[in-house]
Amino acid sequence: MKLKDLAQHLGLSQTTVSRALNGYPEVNEETRRRVLDAARRHGYQPNANARRLATGRANAIGIVLPTDWNMLIDPHYMEFQAGLGETLMADEIDIVLSPSRGGDETANYQRMAVGSRVDGVVLSSPLIADGRIRLLTELGLPFILHGRTESEVPHAWIDIDNEGAFRHATKHLLDLGHRRIGLINGEPRFTFARDREIGFRSALAARDITPEELFIAGGVMSDEVGFRIAERFLSERPRPTALLVSSMMMSLGAFRAIRAAGLELGRDVSMIAHDDVFPFLNPDSMVPTMSTTRSSIRAAGKRVGELLMEIVEGRAPETIHELWPVELVIRASTGPVPSD
Repeated sequence: MKLKDLAQHLGLSQTTVSRALNGYPEVNEETRRRVLDAARRHGYQPNANARRLATGRANAIGIVLPTDWNMLIDPHYMEFQAGLGETLMADEIDIVLSPSRGGDETANYQRMAVGSRVDGVVLSSPLIADGRIRLLTELGLPFILHGRTESEVPHAWIDIDNEGAFRHATKHLLDLGHRRIGLINGEPRFTFARDREIGFRSALAARDITPEELFIAGGVMSDEVGFRIAERFLSERPRPTALLVSSMMMSLGAFRAIRAAGLELGRDVSMIAHDDVFPFLNPDSMVPTMSTTRSSIRAAGKRVGELLMEIVEGRAPETIHELWPVELVIRASTGPVPSD
């Protein structure tokens, strides 16, 4: 069915039907519902190019994909994309991935802006000082940041309370009697890793405990990196009695290192990991079950999609600042400090 046929069937003008399908505010709600119901019943699919001409929009959002980092096998990235896609597909908005090499994304964003290829951009994994904020603002390309960065340029962001989460988790370990606590963190160039370390250190400082720098390390959030860092920590004497880990993937490696050292998780070494809520990695199914700081990255992806479309519709970016609390879930991997 073509637009002309749908309009004739409804007894409306093609202009009215087109405006109803594309969400123009001058079409009353009763007419809009009537048009949308008829379009669904008759399987009408608007021509994408015609829709772009009618609305002046690309009906797509952009994401730059670094080719030197295989994000397609990164579970954090895939869960975020799944949530983002859930929001966007309801409005038939596409996601355009633009490959970038060498860490310089400037050319990608310039092409997006000049060519009007996308209506907005999603930024993830922000650095502590992230130049993308000023660049996109100067290009006039709408965007939202998943995370936070230090920038004087007003912009939209959504983040979880990384500092509060790791302060709370460290406090729980301290309450159990632990004093030698190791931090296995993400890469220090990222804001989330910096904030988690701040939370960790502030909880120790509140008890007048000086952190042992030997037991603070970070890297790519993978099983292998988690194993290597935990292995090194546990080889020291005296070793840490507890570990605070920045991802469930790293915690799997840390768990292997604990077992390889002949130790028992939850008895000899306690551990709390950050859980982005992966459907294939359930902390309740682990043996022993894993204590976690918990926040759904899929839910964050959905919300980022909603907020970006609000910006595209005209909402001021500087009015969008959301900081989500993080839940601490205590399970069997944490216990009282063992006697030396």
